Amino acid sequence: MRNDVFQKLIYQLISKLLVLPIFKFVFKGHLIGRENIPQNDSFIMVSNHGSLLDPPFLGHALGRNISFMAKAELFRIPFLGFVIKACGAYPVKRGIADKNTIKIACKKLSNNNCIGIFIDGTRQKNGRVNKPKQGAALLAFKNQKLLLPVAIVNSHRLMRFQFCIPLFSKIVIKVGQPIQPPKSSSRDDLNSLTMHLQENINNLIG
Repeated sequence: MRNDVFQKLIYQLISKLLVLPIFKFVFKGHLIGRENIPQNDSFIMVSNHGSLLDPPFLGHALGRNISFMAKAELFRIPFLGFVIKACGAYPVKRGIADKNTIKIACKKLSNNNCIGIFIDGTRQKNGRVNKPKQGAALLAFKNQKLLLPVAIVNSHRLMRFQFCIPLFSKIVIKVGQPIQPPKSSSRDDLNSLTMHLQENINNLIG
């Protein structure tokens, strides 16, 4: 319990003192669809992925402590490793079936913590959902939790230069309506829901 309270305190400090100024004043961050965010229960947030800044931006904007699966190697990067760990991220080994990662995700959901999943599994150059994985749908079925589709717009092109002057893109986060978990863990049901999530998120991106 003490560790949970400490983590939430660190999360709030980082969100307000570090993420807020960058999100609001550097990238002119804006949230659309706040009314769609469940407030009384944990959920699985599913999003597109374009930048390493997506997790802190999404967690801050949604106003919920969201734990993201993150590549194990990111935890070894100075400062970034500290920040993502303090924000509740937990490591996943890419390319293998990491049962421990699934156990951690299920435990967090059972403790009323929200989980964030980038449905493609890695950053996409065009910022859209291209090759979605079925992990989010399977977790939703196992834990009977709502899936919350979210689009983060322009994170794949945060900054560009014009005459050596940095220009920052405006970040818009759009929250769709929650989606019920699949009826079963069959391949067809998981695939159908995953495709539905892909279409939903890409439609939010526009």
